Amino acid sequence: MFTKPAILSRNLVWILLTVIVSFTAQAGDKPMWNNKQAAVVLTYDDGVPEQLTHAVPLLNALNMKATFYLTPGFEGFKEHVQDWKKVAAQGHELGNHTLFHPCRADMPGRDWVRPEYDLSKYTVQQMVEEIELTNTVLAMLDGRQARTFAYPCGDMTAGGKSYVDEIRKDVTGARAVDAKMVKIDDVDLYRIPSYMINGESGDELINLVKQAVDQQELLVFLFHGVGGGHGINVSVDAHNKLLRYLKKHEDQVWVAPLVDVTRYLAEHRNNKQKM
Repeated sequence: MFTKPAILSRNLVWILLTVIVSFTAQAGDKPMWNNKQAAVVLTYDDGVPEQLTHAVPLLNALNMKATFYLTPGFEGFKEHVQDWKKVAAQGHELGNHTLFHPCRADMPGRDWVRPEYDLSKYTVQQMVEEIELTNTVLAMLDGRQARTFAYPCGDMTAGGKSYVDEIRKDVTGARAVDAKMVKIDDVDLYRIPSYMINGESGDELINLVKQAVDQQELLVFLFHGVGGGHGINVSVDAHNKLLRYLKKHEDQVWVAPLVDVTRYLAEHRNNKQKM
């Protein structure tokens, strides 16, 4: 038979064990993405004017920041330079999408690629110089040095050679087109995956966010047209439903421009190496 002090001691041990187990479980579930369960990046390609009319106003109303990948050689940029300058002043990232959006014409379905912008005929140096010049153009609008890059058409080679390593000095990260999510310690900063959105419903977009939260992963959306303006398009209703859901769940989801996410990832890795 246990004495009263022995029973008390036994109960105290159980309490301590419970606390330790609970603390360990909580530590394992600690939010990894800027104290949130997941990170979501909203990216918009090609400077489509409908992005200015249909996406930017709601982003600003919700105090939500995004990344707009611009190609200065496109009409959507040249005709709206002052608008894009305002977008930068509102806290959004102006991302680098090259001057002329060169893509490989030797890929299936690429008969639309103009010969002078055939990436399969570029040299790596030509591509690097085009990216560097685009950085200069964008810096004239936003005064910033740090920005990210999006591979046109997802192509990572010029003249048959990879140019990925050559751009590391010019951009903090690069968005690819692999449709998947990734955990914080598995992100390749120069091949960040993304989901290209084309006709999905608001519920389908929200389900991707729910999956990212459940798995504590990075989710990058890749939009082109928003309510029109591009052959790759998302409806205004679906787009807005996603944004309002993200705002409603901002306690769980960190929404930020990709340049901020790449900076956070770099700091995370540096801190981890010091431990």
